[in-house]
Amino acid sequence: MEHIRLPKVENVRLLDKVSPRRSRVGTLYLTATHSIFVENEGGERNETWVLHSLVCSVEKQAATASGCPLLIHCKNFQVLHFSIPRESECHDVYLSLQRLSQPESYKELYCFSYKPNVNEEERRREWTFLSVKADYSRMGLPSSLWKLSPVNHDYKVSDTYPADLFVPESASPPVILGSSKFRSRGRFPALSYYCKENHAAICRSSQPLSGFSARCLEDEQMLEAILRSNPRSDFMYVVDTRPKLNAIANRAAGKGYEKEDNYSNIKFQFMGIENIHVMRNSQQKMLEVCELRSPSMSDFLEGLESSGWLKHIKAVLDAGIFIAKAVADEGVSVLVHCSDGWDRTAQACSLACVLLDPYYRTIRGLMVLIEKDWISFGHKFSHRCNHLVGDPKEVSPIIDQFLECVWQLMEQLPCAFEYNERLLITIHSHIYSCQYGNFIGNSQQERIALGMHEKTHSLWSYLWSNCADYINPLYRPHHSQTQGLLRPSTAPYCFKFWRGLYNRFDRGMHPRQSVEDYLRTIREETEQLEEQLTSHKQKITQLEQEQGWSVALEINNFDKSPTVWALGEDLALANTPQDYTGGFVTSSSQTPKAPESGLFLQQDSKHTADSGLSNGSDQESGIADLNCRSPLSEDSTRDPDSDEAAYSAA
Repeated sequence: MEHIRLPKVENVRLLDKVSPRRSRVGTLYLTATHSIFVENEGGERNETWVLHSLVCSVEKQAATASGCPLLIHCKNFQVLHFSIPRESECHDVYLSLQRLSQPESYKELYCFSYKPNVNEEERRREWTFLSVKADYSRMGLPSSLWKLSPVNHDYKVSDTYPADLFVPESASPPVILGSSKFRSRGRFPALSYYCKENHAAICRSSQPLSGFSARCLEDEQMLEAILRSNPRSDFMYVVDTRPKLNAIANRAAGKGYEKEDNYSNIKFQFMGIENIHVMRNSQQKMLEVCELRSPSMSDFLEGLESSGWLKHIKAVLDAGIFIAKAVADEGVSVLVHCSDGWDRTAQACSLACVLLDPYYRTIRGLMVLIEKDWISFGHKFSHRCNHLVGDPKEVSPIIDQFLECVWQLMEQLPCAFEYNERLLITIHSHIYSCQYGNFIGNSQQERIALGMHEKTHSLWSYLWSNCADYINPLYRPHHSQTQGLLRPSTAPYCFKFWRGLYNRFDRGMHPRQSVEDYLRTIREETEQLEEQLTSHKQKITQLEQEQGWSVALEINNFDKSPTVWALGEDLALANTPQDYTGGFVTSSSQTPKAPESGLFLQQDSKHTADSGLSNGSDQESGIADLNCRSPLSEDSTRDPDSDEAAYSAA
């Protein structure tokens, strides 16, 4: 709170990107964790909450006649354009947000203050929900070919690797230690994925410290041990995910790549994925195109092309496809590395797993995959995601690219994935929100030292408790196309711009409906109608039971004349077709409940305490227009024989 110069500003305008006329007037509050904009107009209280940890940059622009503009860019691609009446107030808000959005120590992060009073047992259950060891057991490990090595239990061999690592059975501790000394940051070859059907494996490491001529016998023996762990293949691939020129340049610094003459039975392959600096600049150029107020079609397409973003997405996906085909089609093991083995290596290995294994295309499987290949193997989340104030050159959207590659696969093969786009967007938001402890720190060792399991909450448990919101209605787990290796096309025309991530906060734009959202809406409407049908059936049964005795008594006294028919004195209780034909839905005493997943959106949704994210962060689809056309909507109460009713039913 000591960093807040001005906790409250009145008469602030929140400007609309599409139409300045739709700007809203309200009060801006600054708290220790959030900026909150509360509208004062219209009689209804609408709030926009923004976590300070999600703020990427704050820009104070030149004052105008209407006020002093303040532009806030967020890491989840929300852009807020405020106009503050007085320059002094704008300056105070600007300085406050600059400091609040750039914490200097881990203890300032939101995860350490989010729900602190949960009991120890509940917190423990959250963190034990997923297990990387269980995933290796699912792969059939340990086995006669692969073993769990204790060599890094104290993190002295590699401080960025996890404590538990699988290595070839024939790899002795001296071989592992010798190999680690010949690899950048001690990141020796370790198992990422094992295909028990053909014994092919995906291993990962960092680059060798080979320079122009150096070699290491233990490292050569380590690769030989990986090759021997696959008895069905007489060679293995070594995949360097970097462009060849980058790898050659690193040789001048004493690093580089494996020389085929020194390693027996390997085939070397460069993949051409650019470094973190190129990726950062590319995304920034792409976001500038997204933020144009009214771009022409040619301006947008030219800007997207010149950013090179989709070209980089294709390069990452190509690397994953090459590795997956080597394992599935050729039955060949692969060693994957880049420079330090925690950026491009994580992208390529995890994407190959998604392509190879249907388990990673389920909700739980995706969580396990991120936990294994990103969190456990030491992706530098704090640096890449700018959680703490630091070197801006260390920031790069590496995890964004992985999630987008998965989304591109989902667009091509929609029946192969149990999860939907919303899950990817939610994970992306929470990677940057610092609300949960999963993505804090750069390694397993750092997270243990910070006490993340004891002091913070796990995102995976929260997502699983709300997994109904993330189900893909098109998912067909037993379809032939969803089993085994996925074979997407990487032709340029197959790649799409991910509007659902980069432009989901745009207001005032016509909703663009996806098939998946439409099916999800239909499913929710169907569930509501089924509940109403069940309620009506119960009422019918109850009424029939109540009328049964009365009808029976009347029948006993029934005059045999064919013109007489009596059901008792209270005809209002009779269950006749006429009672239900005209208003089957509207006559129900049970009001249909609102959809839990929040698909029917208002223009401004209320803040929910658990989300901790900005307004509408999980409500990007804009499906309100679909709510008026269901088979048993209010239109069905019209005359069923009329043309208008027939048109509505159609």
